[in-house]
Amino acid sequence: MIAIVDYGMGNLRSVQKGLEKVGFAAEVTADPERVLAARGVVLPGVGAFAAAMKALRDQGLVPALKETVAAGKPFLGICLGLQLLFTGSEEGGWHEGLGIFPGRVKKLPAGLKIPHMGWNEVTWQGASPLTEGMPAKGSFYFVHSYYVEPEDSQVVLGLTDYGIAFVSAVRQNLVFGLQCHPEKSSRLGLELLRNFGELVYHAGDPGH
Repeated sequence: MIAIVDYGMGNLRSVQKGLEKVGFAAEVTADPERVLAARGVVLPGVGAFAAAMKALRDQGLVPALKETVAAGKPFLGICLGLQLLFTGSEEGGWHEGLGIFPGRVKKLPAGLKIPHMGWNEVTWQGASPLTEGMPAKGSFYFVHSYYVEPEDSQVVLGLTDYGIAFVSAVRQNLVFGLQCHPEKSSRLGLELLRNFGELVYHAGDPGH
């Protein structure tokens, strides 16, 4: 089972339907024990960073998320879920995140239309099981005002140009993060979800 973490912020049903459409069972849950029992975890989210971290802490989900990552299970952060994986965010002051990826979340530069909303191109950086079989670049749907700035360039999986070239996807071992919304990104987005599902159910197999 793939657990979709419900902490009161995110388009959970769309993510669930997307995974089910490509053949993978997904359960929306706020129960840390269900998260720990899952073979893979998706952390979606929209809204404010500080409110999201407070909700995760209040529901006792932070230890479960960190333990999932430490156990080497496939993990996918989407939009705000990507940003929460980092050390912290500058949104509304400084707020600590989950600290899975060293780096910070910063506001898109002044002068750009914010939020960055609509279709934009992601150029993939190197090979990854999440992007296996996909073209080197493709269009995906975005809605965000902040972006991640990793300390380690080796974790960068995707880049997108919106006034600046910002990091739109990251990867470390089996932990992935996407700034775009794959569940709203038509065929290519569903391919990302399919690849994640394959990874969940074949992690540890040769080639993964």
